[in-house]
Amino acid sequence: MKTQAIFCALLCSGTLLLSSCDTKTATETTAATETGASGDMAGMDHSTMAGDSPLKASMDEMMAKMDAMKMKGNTDHDFAHMMLEHHKGAVAMADIQLRDGKDATMRQMAEKIKADQQQEIGELEAVATRLDSAPTNYQPTNPNDPFTAQMKTSMTTMMTDMPKTVANPDMNFNMLMTTHHQSAIDMAKAEVTHGKDSKLKAMAQQMIDTQQKEIDAFKTWHANNADKM
Repeated sequence: MKTQAIFCALLCSGTLLLSSCDTKTATETTAATETGASGDMAGMDHSTMAGDSPLKASMDEMMAKMDAMKMKGNTDHDFAHMMLEHHKGAVAMADIQLRDGKDATMRQMAEKIKADQQQEIGELEAVATRLDSAPTNYQPTNPNDPFTAQMKTSMTTMMTDMPKTVANPDMNFNMLMTTHHQSAIDMAKAEVTHGKDSKLKAMAQQMIDTQQKEIDAFKTWHANNADKM
């Protein structure tokens, strides 16, 4: 009887241990799943996140394409290709505003931005093609390289400064395009400082001047339309 009692006790202890292991495994699996879902955002398709406005989804798509681009290692070539994708993103955002927006001022600005950046897209495409065989002059994989660091900062700032969207599409266009323009200015400043191609540097300076004026106009409209928040 004593031996049987010991055997029963061991059997019960083993059953409890197995149950504990199963529970721990399930808990760890759940925790890992939750961490993967809410941790690192890299590689996620932000456009599918619940609650995103069409403008925010469009901007996320643009950033994903820019992040996936492989840099050649020539400042002018890489700036031209990055800014091409950035401009295409602005045109897509302008189209969404012209589809959904109601405010006359924001629609006019969307029309101007689309026209201006479509023209610059054509110019950038010509420059980018001309520079396809340009020699390397910076280190795109070195975070301490001045051009690499400045371009990276422009992208990081755009992501961290992304405003929370609201119900009003005109206000969303105003806020998101302000952030979008600022990142373009930051990128253009990197080209002005580190670029070698005189034509492209002149284009970059024009982008800075034009988009800064538009940012000022966006901020004025925003201050006068706080009720749309």
